[in-house]
Amino acid sequence: MAHRFVDPPVHATEGASRRRLTVSDYHRMGDAGIFGEDDRVELIDGELYAMAPIGSRHAGTVATLSRRLTLCAAEHGIVFVQSPILIPDFSEPQPDLALLAPRPDGYRNALPLPFEVKLVIEVAESTVRWDRDVKIAMYGSHGIVEAWLVEIPRRTVTVYRDPNPQGYRSSTEVAQGTVNPLCLPQLELGIDEIFGPA
Repeated sequence: MAHRFVDPPVHATEGASRRRLTVSDYHRMGDAGIFGEDDRVELIDGELYAMAPIGSRHAGTVATLSRRLTLCAAEHGIVFVQSPILIPDFSEPQPDLALLAPRPDGYRNALPLPFEVKLVIEVAESTVRWDRDVKIAMYGSHGIVEAWLVEIPRRTVTVYRDPNPQGYRSSTEVAQGTVNPLCLPQLELGIDEIFGPA
């Protein structure tokens, strides 16, 4: 006999409260083997979200940005590629790239905190609204100095700066020319270099 799942009636959820997962809860779930090796999930504001699959355009764009950031940062920063950052107590996002302040342990002993993140980059192909409205806003509200949203379909980079509790006060969309991170002003990244030939 086939089973059909339906939404619970409204009255079934009235008065029910949801429990947000903490970062500690999330880590305990991982330690208990709840997630498989291939599961790509991230904790955002106490809830688990599946991450979108990575296609070739996304992977190539991340690789290009990673190479240039790594070469330019040298001893002045550590490039984190698709690795988690910790936003206590309810979020552990995995941005596509983050440029971190140097730390003696190389972030082996603890994940980076927002004050250690100098630049965070989200590369979006099918997740533009999620990355912009949820993740970028979260980075700003927790004081990360600068965030970029790299939109593959539109070939644009939106640079967010001046964080505040609501997100960022400043955003500039760049569709041609170059973009420069505040923390590495000598680095000029051309739009055509980031996205490849049009």
